[in-house]
Amino acid sequence: VAVLGTSGIRLAKRAGRVRELGEQLPKRFTGKVGIGHTRWATHGPANDANAHPHCDSKGLVAVVHNGIIDNAAGLRDELAEAGVDLVSDTDTEVLAHLVASSEADTLEGKVAEALGRIHGTYGVAVVHVDFPDRIVVARNGSPLIIGVGDKEMHVASDLAALVRYTTTVAHLDDGEMATITASGFTTYRLEPSGL
Repeated sequence: VAVLGTSGIRLAKRAGRVRELGEQLPKRFTGKVGIGHTRWATHGPANDANAHPHCDSKGLVAVVHNGIIDNAAGLRDELAEAGVDLVSDTDTEVLAHLVASSEADTLEGKVAEALGRIHGTYGVAVVHVDFPDRIVVARNGSPLIIGVGDKEMHVASDLAALVRYTTTVAHLDDGEMATITASGFTTYRLEPSGL
């Protein structure tokens, strides 16, 4: 789980059952925006370092991701050559570093630029300390559903995860991105060169 609050991104993750993570969370683990993910071990073993969310080395960006980035190995090599210290075996960590290194002015632009560099499938959610009121999500080949609540929004890859919170949902199509805030969402069409 990554929570974005006034002091930046707070991260809690571990291999094992969700219940075990819940038991280890500090009593005051709060924020206005947060993302979390239960991960299957597609890249590297199921351990704490490979658990989602993944952050960049400065702690500015947190990312969760369903899918497989097919060109992750080449991007990992490129990032390592640029001096980036990769701490996991996952393809998702690459995405966090790409978003963080983007010079785009908006989080939407940063995410679109990063996604323009990857090949593969994704259902992704991104938070950034410079944009504390939003989550940017995108889909290509992995399901992504937005749940509309009362002054709150939810995102999931499975409708069953949203049923207890809302019955109003929007399904993103492949090639779509959305900005989610507490008051609503806006969708965009991703183009090969970005937004």
